[in-house]
Amino acid sequence: MALKIGVFIGSLSAVSINRKLANALTRLAPEGVELVEIPIAGLPLYNHDLDADYPQVARDFKQAIAEADALLYVTPEYNRSIPGALKNAIDWASRPWGQNSLGKPSATIGASPGPISTAVAQQHLKDILLFSDAPVLGQPEGYIQFTEGLITDDGEVTNDGTAEFLRNWITAFASFAEKQLG
Repeated sequence: MALKIGVFIGSLSAVSINRKLANALTRLAPEGVELVEIPIAGLPLYNHDLDADYPQVARDFKQAIAEADALLYVTPEYNRSIPGALKNAIDWASRPWGQNSLGKPSATIGASPGPISTAVAQQHLKDILLFSDAPVLGQPEGYIQFTEGLITDDGEVTNDGTAEFLRNWITAFASFAEKQLG
């Protein structure tokens, strides 16, 4: 049976380096592991007044999460935290109260041109996921310092060391997810 990993890309930019990172992980995933993006751009701002009558886009979003075995969060770092769009998606997924969709094996990874990459954002994200009762991969961690040309738009990694790290990272996450799923 294939492992289906739902992927949240925290940046809404069409030219996001984190989208390139997600594409690379998709290419490098081991056989039997399928990565499928769960889009977040179309979600309206979460408002608990909508809990009784979820908009269709939010119902489709929660259905996509339900169809995934595990969840991967590929995030940039904005002001030492995660982007608002990603937090909004997490809020939709965890509501209404008692109907949390996030309790699946999860992992965080991210890319940034800065020297500490996305370390602070990922720690904040892990805190949110742990509160949401998601088992979260602790090791290996994935903080990618992105340089121009490191990953092409279609996910080809041009540096052998980075490609090996990412291949090992996605393999470790798949193994973690399979163990969590029993």
